[in-house]
Amino acid sequence: MRIPIRVSLDQPEPMYHQIKTQLRALIMSGQLEQGTLLPSIRELANDLSCSVITIRRVYQDLETEGLLKTRQGTGTFVAHIEPTEKEKHKLEAVIHAMEEAINIARQHQYDDEEIQSLFLKCLMKREKED
Repeated sequence: MRIPIRVSLDQPEPMYHQIKTQLRALIMSGQLEQGTLLPSIRELANDLSCSVITIRRVYQDLETEGLLKTRQGTGTFVAHIEPTEKEKHKLEAVIHAMEEAINIARQHQYDDEEIQSLFLKCLMKREKED
């Protein structure tokens, strides 16, 4: 199975963080459903051109978070996640992204009114595209 994860060496975040964040988002959004068998550590490392150690760490961390289950000799699967937990994660992810956008805007000397205006422009643009 091919997982739609893209890593970039141009990003400030380490490759490990990029992979973990994207895999978590795929699971929490439901794009990877409960019970889905993930590629082996070697397969995913090969697909993403990264170290087996990186993928092992991602899988272990997501298993610790309760998002993955590993069965010896069978593989790593997406675990069951309560709907309330998924909603909580989605909300946290959106709030985090908005806070980052606000921080960037403030670094460029935009005030709150200008930030709100930019946000509304983005929403309107998005509505036109949909």
